[in-house]
Amino acid sequence: MNYASATGNAAPMLGASDPGCENCKGYADFVRKSNGANGLMKGDYAERVGEVAELVQGESGRVGGSATIQVGLYVSRRTPTDTPFTSKATTYTREFALSARSANWVMYEMKLVER
Repeated sequence: MNYASATGNAAPMLGASDPGCENCKGYADFVRKSNGANGLMKGDYAERVGEVAELVQGESGRVGGSATIQVGLYVSRRTPTDTPFTSKATTYTREFALSARSANWVMYEMKLVER
């Protein structure tokens, strides 16, 4: 996700995601338009992963869990002429589910919950 935010290239992130991961697609759509490389995202937008809670495998075979995510102060805009949107430094909890693909785990779904 940090690579996608910095470069606007969401292909590697989507390659590590289930095709049905709607929040993955939404994040990819945003960073394709607004990212560090094109100057539409500036500041401390890189996510820092903190504590990862216990991972639990459900009956479906998917693995679920959560992680603490910290992001600094940053400014973004969708187009060069849009009014900048300032995001304050904050800590989130990212809840996620992983599904198996071949011998790897991929993001099945994710969401951020403000703490």
